Amino acid sequence: MATGKMKNILRALFIMASIGSLYFVPWLLVKAWILPLPDSLQEQAEEAVGHGFDGVVIYVDQAGKPPLFAAAGWHNRDTKVPARTDAFFKIASISKLYDAVAVTKLVADGRLALDNTIADYLPDLKGKIDNAEEVTLRLMIQHRSGLPNFTDTPGFWEAPTGTFEEGIALIYNQPANFEPGEDYEYCNTNYLLLNKIMDDLLGYDNFQFIEEEILTPQNLKNTKGWYSDVNIDNLMSGYHVGYPHDLKGNGYDMIATAEDVGIFLRALNDGSLFEPKEREIYSTLYKYEHSGWVPGYQSFAEYHKDIDAVVVAFYSTTDAKLFNWNLSEIVNGRLVKIIEKTTKP
Repeated sequence: MATGKMKNILRALFIMASIGSLYFVPWLLVKAWILPLPDSLQEQAEEAVGHGFDGVVIYVDQAGKPPLFAAAGWHNRDTKVPARTDAFFKIASISKLYDAVAVTKLVADGRLALDNTIADYLPDLKGKIDNAEEVTLRLMIQHRSGLPNFTDTPGFWEAPTGTFEEGIALIYNQPANFEPGEDYEYCNTNYLLLNKIMDDLLGYDNFQFIEEEILTPQNLKNTKGWYSDVNIDNLMSGYHVGYPHDLKGNGYDMIATAEDVGIFLRALNDGSLFEPKEREIYSTLYKYEHSGWVPGYQSFAEYHKDIDAVVVAFYSTTDAKLFNWNLSEIVNGRLVKIIEKTTKP
């Protein structure tokens, strides 16, 4: 009898716990995932705005077909300017692809060496950065350095650093997260250092090198070093949940249109960005797609080999808990399904 009562009590507690757990289910994510698939990219963009994004821009380049564009929501929420497919957008860490290509070209030309270390190129950092004499360019490109991530500093995104010196000082005398080459951890410090090494080698801002060696050959006129290089009205506004102001005037991020990012990604994947030697080097170094996040801006540049399609998606709303990041990944998956649906005979 006691055993039966105990079973009933446990069963009741289990049911109550199950019902209570429903409170924590992210229902909007579930809804975004299970809704019937729209017929077009434009409808999916509008649906994403309905989920809470202030603005969405989509570009698709599928081999053998004309490019497709979609935009929904606001280009500028405050002035009620509708989203534009030709808007500039902060591409955040997608810029790492451009950096990796630039390093590849300098390595192929004999001006950088992948197995040289931080200490070789920036000797003043010896004793300030753990393992500076063991961390190589190759390890930094591949996020296998073990360096602490300077953007993980508490409060960083409330007041981002503006110079290399300010940024790198945030990790001075911090222990490495792991020994060089022993693990993988995505780390912005790696690319902060790579950019400084390129700047010092070239004697000028390495974005000029990117323009000359990557952008101009591909006719990418709508990719810029940062927002001051364009009419700021052409830069899509970015918003962060809980912060009332437009974020497009903050930070030092590379900007581009979705089409320019898509053309770049196509050239990266088909190899037309490279000379044969460069392509061989890059194939051992880094990936062929990327995403990016800075307050107000989420960006995705993906290549889907099975359907030979480049998909670029920009979302102009972020949040501290990355709920919108998860939501955008669901939308990205639905974009691919729409393309697949229209691809089938």
